[in-house]
Amino acid sequence: MAKKDAPPRWDRKMQQRLARGEAAALGELYDRFASLVHGQAHRVLGDEHAADGITREVFAHLWEHPEAYDPKQCPLRSWVAALTHRLAVQRLRATEAAALAESGHDSFEDLERKVRHAYVAARADYIVQSMPAPLRAALECAYFQRRDYRQTATDLGVTEDEARHRLRLGLQLLSTAHDAGTPGAPPGYGGAV
Repeated sequence: MAKKDAPPRWDRKMQQRLARGEAAALGELYDRFASLVHGQAHRVLGDEHAADGITREVFAHLWEHPEAYDPKQCPLRSWVAALTHRLAVQRLRATEAAALAESGHDSFEDLERKVRHAYVAARADYIVQSMPAPLRAALECAYFQRRDYRQTATDLGVTEDEARHRLRLGLQLLSTAHDAGTPGAPPGYGGAV
């Protein structure tokens, strides 16, 4: 049995393969994480073209600097999400700062408010995508279909107590998106670079 603090085997192997320069490893990473990266970048930037650029940057960084990821620190998925977030926020700040300088209408506080809003939205999206399927299904049923816990229980085929439990736990997890401090280093993401 593996030690509790040992990194997942796939993460270790992937980091080693990237360090050896295996192009197939990059392809596997792209297949596994491209939708996460693009979705998170799009959530922060609100621009399809910019999200495409961030996606390219993230995978280029993974290819060029495989040693930057330490499997002992956090799961690869979390590290990739943190890297994506950091690059997207940098791009947002640069874009907004240029617009601020050009227009003179927004203030630095408005820029930081936009960055904070984008950070919370991206973190919430990451939390929802990472939570166990039963919790995500309960939240989707309640939020998107506007179902109460009784209707959610019926729709999911679980008891009302179980539906309440899933909704409460899902909402508690989701609430951490707002409690996560500053956009520089999201809790649970590990250090990006």
